[in-house]
Amino acid sequence: MWKLVGVTIVATGGAWMTLGCSQQQSGTGSVIEDKTYTVTPASMSVKAGIITGEVTEMKVTERVEKGSGRLVSPAKLTGTLKVKNSSKDQAVRLVGGKIVYIDGQGQPIKPEERRTEPTIKFATYGAERLDPGQEATQSLDVDFPAEALKAKKLKEIRLELAYIPSPYTEETVNFTVVIGGQ
Repeated sequence: MWKLVGVTIVATGGAWMTLGCSQQQSGTGSVIEDKTYTVTPASMSVKAGIITGEVTEMKVTERVEKGSGRLVSPAKLTGTLKVKNSSKDQAVRLVGGKIVYIDGQGQPIKPEERRTEPTIKFATYGAERLDPGQEATQSLDVDFPAEALKAKKLKEIRLELAYIPSPYTEETVNFTVVIGGQ
C-alpha cells in the first residue's frame, strides 16, 4: 500500500529569499550570469510518518545573459534530501516524491507551460529500500516556478513522500549439531 505523507517546509520571517549573483563565461563570447536566490531557512528538519531527516543547502538558481537579461535557463531548486527510517520494526521502500510550491493564500503555484512537475526519484540502487535505522541521501534538482520568485509570493515548500512500509522482523533459530569424530 502506498503511503503518501506531506512534509511542509515553512519559510519563516519576512525575508525568505535574498539575491546573490555569480558570473560564468559561455563558449559563444556572451557572458552568462547565474542568479542565485538563497532560501531562508536553507535547511529544515522533516518528519513524514516513520521517515525523518532534513533538507539542506536549498537555493534557487536561474541563468541569464548579462546585459540583455535574456533568460538562458529557467529557475531550478537545488539541495540535498537526507532521510532515515526511524521505525524499529518496519522497512520502507521509497517510491518517490513531489515538491509543491505554496503561495501566501495556501494555494499551489503551478509550473509554467513546458516545465515539468517537480518530482523526486530515488534512483540510486539500494537507496529506495531502508531497513530500520538506515539512511539515504538524494540530490534535489527540480524546476522552480518563475511566479514564486516574485516578492512575498512563496510562503511554503511542501515535500510529499511516497513509500511502502513492510514488516521487518529478525528471528533467531538455534539447532543442535555434532562435529564428526566427537
